[in-house]
Amino acid sequence: MCRLMTTQLEESLKGYPLYSQDGKGKDAICRAIFALGGVRWFILEGEKEGNDTILFGIVIGLMEDEYGYISLNELSDIELDLTKQGFGKLQVRQQENFHPVPLKKLRDSRLQEFLARMGY
Repeated sequence: MCRLMTTQLEESLKGYPLYSQDGKGKDAICRAIFALGGVRWFILEGEKEGNDTILFGIVIGLMEDEYGYISLNELSDIELDLTKQGFGKLQVRQQENFHPVPLKKLRDSRLQEFLARMGY
């Protein structure tokens, strides 16, 4: 099992398979948030596919802020090696104690700017 697949995430994705929130814009429910440094993945939906889970959401903080798909196994494998800077290796982590909420209620200015650019 993937290190990021928690009981909390599994429960959160129940009833939210891929394409279940199409067209909802800012009213789409964010089911989970993952982060690594300034990069954040706002997960809207996902479904099991073999030994993996395919997620759909918004990524903020990479070259382009965008909607997209990511495999939970891929997300789990992302690692930032900062050992030369004395920080060790950093991995993507799920925001603990997060409760699903509509995107419009998340207090993340870059996310809200992205949604506004999308016309929501």
